Amino acid sequence: MGMEMRQELKLSQQLVMTPQLQQAIRLLQLSRMELAELVHDEMLENPILDDEMDLDNERSREKDEMGGDEQALHQLEGAGNTETTLEGSVVDGVAQTEIKGDAAAVNEIDWENYLDNYSMGPPMPAFRGDGEEMPSLEATLTKPASLHDHLAWQLKMTNLPQEQLEIGMEILGNIDADGYFKDPPLTELAADLGADPVLCEQVLEKIQTFDPLGVGARSLAECMLIQCVAAGQDDDLCVKMIKSHLGNLEKKNYQAIARDLKQPLEEIYEAAKVIMDFDPRPGRQYSTDDPHYVTPDVYIHKVGDKYFVVPNDDGLPKLKISGFYKNAMGNSAASKDYVQDKLRSAQWLIRSIQQRQRTIIKVAESILKFQRDFFDKGIAHLKPLILRDVAEDIGMHESTVSRVTTSKYVHTPQGIYELKFFFNSGISRTNGEDLASQAVKSKIKELVDAEEPKRPHSDQKIVELLKKGGIDIARRTVAKYREQLGILSSSKRKQVF
Repeated sequence: MGMEMRQELKLSQQLVMTPQLQQAIRLLQLSRMELAELVHDEMLENPILDDEMDLDNERSREKDEMGGDEQALHQLEGAGNTETTLEGSVVDGVAQTEIKGDAAAVNEIDWENYLDNYSMGPPMPAFRGDGEEMPSLEATLTKPASLHDHLAWQLKMTNLPQEQLEIGMEILGNIDADGYFKDPPLTELAADLGADPVLCEQVLEKIQTFDPLGVGARSLAECMLIQCVAAGQDDDLCVKMIKSHLGNLEKKNYQAIARDLKQPLEEIYEAAKVIMDFDPRPGRQYSTDDPHYVTPDVYIHKVGDKYFVVPNDDGLPKLKISGFYKNAMGNSAASKDYVQDKLRSAQWLIRSIQQRQRTIIKVAESILKFQRDFFDKGIAHLKPLILRDVAEDIGMHESTVSRVTTSKYVHTPQGIYELKFFFNSGISRTNGEDLASQAVKSKIKELVDAEEPKRPHSDQKIVELLKKGGIDIARRTVAKYREQLGILSSSKRKQVF
């Protein structure tokens, strides 16, 4: 078959991802904090952008300063019975103000004597009035002490030789956040340092006496034993239970421990109470994880029988186009092109942010429409909802709704929730409509909270109780939801004493 070249016209549609469209899509999936950082960076790069809030604050501050100057001027004019006038003059282009009046009144204070006494006198103490207290030393710290800093301080307070101090600092550098020394093994660490393993063992034993108790342990049993000795409970029973029956202690199988150790059950109970007071993770009190505070993107307020969705603009810059640069294009083509380019970029950013806010409001209003019973009655009345339902309701694509609901939060009369929270799979009921999976989790938590501590509900028992309420789910589903809620199994929840 012969080959030939020819031209053809073909009409087709294609989505072109312009930079502006890419920016709008990127803004949709940003969280509130990420959006604030992006706007701050854009304001540093684009001089056309101004923060209306900063401008208002600056005008208010200038007004206050002018008011203060006027007040000082009035006080100066009204001081004493001396007639004083202010005359302004300009010297070398700089405005000057000259005070004329009675020279004796102006020179009432012996300034030379005052300055001599001030320079020769002792320094003034940092004193505050009786109504204010000085902050404590802890309040002046920039950050709390970490576990490594706390242990290093104790190590430096010891009288160990320099060689052992270096070994100790190397050991401290390998202690994890829970306070355990697990990796690398001590023999491997000694080989890397070229030190005697016996000497490294002695340094580790010294570190294990530091605060918090149990730090530097290589296993849970060793951690418990360190605390047991420090508490003066190093009798045979507690030590044997820690060394040989940690698994039974976790399962609260005290009968098996009593049979194996040939001890009365009451003695096992008393020893278990002592061991339960020990901390299995001694380093967690020095955790450096900072709390993350959630700021809602929208508010849903209830006024009477109606709900209103209100955007939360607090803390976000209120962008506007600077009039100074718009009027300063000049006649230069280069400067005009630069200003116009920055002007277009600023306008696109402002429009994209406004479109982002409108889209979030639309999604929140649609969720309010579908989940009205939740806002009225609580989480037990949450309905199954998928992204497609909201997308069809507001006329957008599912991917857009997914981006909008990512890392966005809403403040409701029932509390603060992520927008993703309202999308749940459905659980069939024997009577009535399907129930959301979050509502089933809430029901499981209520059953566990109301159970008798000495006779907790098993997963099968929870299945039976849910079935009486019209919720038919399998036992493995209950186990999965229970683990997601952080609820232990019935054997571990059981309170024996």
